[in-house]
Amino acid sequence: MKTPHVSHQRPEDENLGIGANMAYGLQHVLTMYGGIVAVPLIIGQAAGLSPADIGLLIAASLFAGGLATLLQTLGLPFFGCQLPLVQGVSFSGVATMVAIVSSGGEGGFQSILGAVIAASLIGLLITPVFSRITKFFPPLVTGIVITTIGLTLMPVAARWAMGGNNHAPDFGSMANIGLAAVTLVLVLLLSKIGSATISRLSILLAMVIGTVIAVFLGMADFSSVTQGPMFGFPTPFHFGMPTFHFAAILSMCIVIMVTLVETSADILAVGEIIGTKVDSKRLGNGLRADMLSSMIAPIFGSFTQSAFAQNVGLVAVTGIKSRFVVATGGIFLVILGLLPFMGRVIAAVPTSVLGGAGIVLFGTVAASGIRTLSKVDYRNNVNLIIVATSIGFGMIPIAAPNFYDHFPSWFATIFHSGISSSAIMAIVLNLTFNHFTTGNSDQQSVFAAGTERVLRYQDLAALREGDYFSEGKLHDCDGKEIPIIEADHGHAEPRAVHSKSGEHV
Repeated sequence: MKTPHVSHQRPEDENLGIGANMAYGLQHVLTMYGGIVAVPLIIGQAAGLSPADIGLLIAASLFAGGLATLLQTLGLPFFGCQLPLVQGVSFSGVATMVAIVSSGGEGGFQSILGAVIAASLIGLLITPVFSRITKFFPPLVTGIVITTIGLTLMPVAARWAMGGNNHAPDFGSMANIGLAAVTLVLVLLLSKIGSATISRLSILLAMVIGTVIAVFLGMADFSSVTQGPMFGFPTPFHFGMPTFHFAAILSMCIVIMVTLVETSADILAVGEIIGTKVDSKRLGNGLRADMLSSMIAPIFGSFTQSAFAQNVGLVAVTGIKSRFVVATGGIFLVILGLLPFMGRVIAAVPTSVLGGAGIVLFGTVAASGIRTLSKVDYRNNVNLIIVATSIGFGMIPIAAPNFYDHFPSWFATIFHSGISSSAIMAIVLNLTFNHFTTGNSDQQSVFAAGTERVLRYQDLAALREGDYFSEGKLHDCDGKEIPIIEADHGHAEPRAVHSKSGEHV
């Protein structure tokens, strides 16, 4: 008799249909739009480009981000992790690229493009090394990183809620914060009273309703939508041929290292959130897609590409795990890069509306990290101290943005990102205390010593007269060691089981 074939479909391979893909994909675009246009805006202004050229930079970033998202979600042989990750211009390189263009050295804006291409090629060559680090990302480390991603993004949500532009006269006004609060309440209400579909689309629907309210209150300006071209293809090398300068490439290599760490964290985080396996091969494919996208982006006038952490939050809050939803979002980004008109429509969504939704989105990322950390064993080890130190270290650049101003520029570039700060600290501390155990005390943590001691009845029932503990091992009355096995899932209490034959049961 034939056994029926059981299909083990990965959760990210579910296809929800065109309608759902478009709705949820648009939700992803709205979530990351403010972030993806901010980088070309900042760098274009620093480079002294005209408003028209800055507009082309933004269009190029949308176009390149869309292509990178399609590569990452759909994948090609050796490229793309096939996970629901939105790609876009990385924030980690902003300070370095502004420094390159403001230094007055050779090349100017073209030297940024050249540095990105060269550094991304180096990053592509070293991805095999980075892809082997998954064994150093147990739930202890991934939980710390996911939590830090959420906490790091909270100041972004707060600035959005206040109006986005801290030079504007109404920045932080009650009107802006009130509009953000209304959007937040709408997200919560739609999540509570709506159907499953409405609940999953609560972010998008709340943004639409919030924008309509803003129009009636005179807080949204759509007048600029009709200004400028309707269609425009990003012209290759519009800003001139890239130039290659050693100092610029060297500083950009540090940015690429940070990008690889952050993208590794995002890939592992989204894998944890949707419940799918991410091995070293898959991580390597994702990192190679990142680096290839970063190499191609400067051709159109864009910069380093990486996974967007805020969209990891959207995956967590909606429970939509399909990579085809995010791929549809990538198509939208490509279209926005070709249709500046549509980009101007989305850009007109009030920043305060984004802020109200952002509080839920980014808070959900942190909550997902806390959920992962709940699986960690904190008994008689320093895991609690590792969590505390790593998250605290990651919060330093958030609490004090000028903390690293007097450090060497390469050091400041790496640790100015709270995500890479906590990831590096978590990996180092996990290795130091949990892998290189030589010299560890048998009672390492005062926190562990202070926790309530609990033994389960079935564990006690398995013991026999004369059983005793010695040097961390359980022995029977004859001195034979009784095997101790870990409980399922690795987070319940260990249990000792003794059979007549002395074997594991």
